[in-house]
Amino acid sequence: EEEEEEEEEEEEAAAEEAAAGSDKEVDLEERLVELDLRSDLDIPDVPPPTDSTPEILKRALSGLSARWKNWWIRGILTLAMISVFFLIIYLGSFMLMLLVLSIQVKCYHEIITIGYRVYHSYDLPWFRSLSWYFLLCVNYFFYGETVADYFATFVQRREQLQFLIRYHRFISFALYLTGFCMFVLSLVKKHYRLQFYMFAWTHVTLLITVTQSHLVIQNLFEGMIWFLVPISSVICNDITAYIFGFFFGRTPLIKLSPKKTWEGFIGGFFSTVVFGFIFSYFLAQHQYFVCPVEYNSETNRFVTECEPSELFQMKKYSLPPLLQAVLGWETVNMYPFQMHSIALSTFASLIGPFGGFFASGFKRAFKIKDFADTIPGHGGIMDRFDCQYLMATFVHVYITSFIRGPNPSKLLKQLLILQPEQQLSVYKTLKSHLIEKGILQPSLRG
Repeated sequence: EEEEEEEEEEEEAAAEEAAAGSDKEVDLEERLVELDLRSDLDIPDVPPPTDSTPEILKRALSGLSARWKNWWIRGILTLAMISVFFLIIYLGSFMLMLLVLSIQVKCYHEIITIGYRVYHSYDLPWFRSLSWYFLLCVNYFFYGETVADYFATFVQRREQLQFLIRYHRFISFALYLTGFCMFVLSLVKKHYRLQFYMFAWTHVTLLITVTQSHLVIQNLFEGMIWFLVPISSVICNDITAYIFGFFFGRTPLIKLSPKKTWEGFIGGFFSTVVFGFIFSYFLAQHQYFVCPVEYNSETNRFVTECEPSELFQMKKYSLPPLLQAVLGWETVNMYPFQMHSIALSTFASLIGPFGGFFASGFKRAFKIKDFADTIPGHGGIMDRFDCQYLMATFVHVYITSFIRGPNPSKLLKQLLILQPEQQLSVYKTLKSHLIEKGILQPSLRG
């Protein structure tokens, strides 16, 4: 009987503990909900962006409904942006790099401005100044790394640049450390949490914009085709998904973007893969697009001249039996890069849009429609390039994983920077290695 009573008491105690635990879980959930609601209510309404549509377009489209007016504005501005983009491609690699830098700065400005507008009433000290200072520091670091990698012969001729390149990382760290100390000194009582929040806001923005734009430039140096095909695939997917969704869209795709539909998503996918395959075929025929971008120190210009690699040489492929039965062809001639373009286009149309969904969630969190009103009908620059940054990272990883091999020309540039005795040591080591391999015959003279 005593054992039974003890078991009953233990069961009652366990039940009480379980009930108390469930009550605590309910209390915790209620507190989390309250905190979540409070954080949403604490966010002041951001003023809606003004309509920046040119007056001439407003008058020309005044008789149309809002839906068709937006269609025409987006279409006209899209054609204008594509035309400017082709002009910059014609002007060369350096202008493309400046374009990437300009877009990066503008995207950073749009995101930082949202933070400043949302919490403008707090009047945080040094917030905007420190944000731009950190942007300069991070750009100095990344572009310095690019100069050291791709402009070695140019740097070798100038003593001032040699000092900056040799101690580049230490200088970059010292600059960042200065900004870090300035932030600590700017901390104000009663605003600590908000200041650290905005500090994190700045660094996440730097990660999204500066790091990704640096990868875009790295891709560009591998050959303009690695820059143009991914960017054009994202643009194509954006346009075709909008067109298919506009005319055929019925089924909502995701709650974050109510206007996105499955019809637009699927139509955009097939259109983008076909576009990327055909676009790659035309680009692969020209050295200007397929050769790595290199800096010629003698002419002080970027050059794109080379013997195209195997990726850009026509080959014959046997078709699978199913395609042979459908098309009536046994083989097909194409560039190997066109196979890679399918992978790039698939990512651009299936995974790339999630960059846009992420941006939509961000805008909903802060109760804004667009990042800015820079482009009529399109919103801000960040609204157009939210998917491009995700694409840039994928292309860089794809190149390093499946394409890029040892680069003798880059290694030679690094060897030329060494001191004469270091170069002689490398020469002797390489010579001994080649003799052991049997590639070189040992010298008769001792």
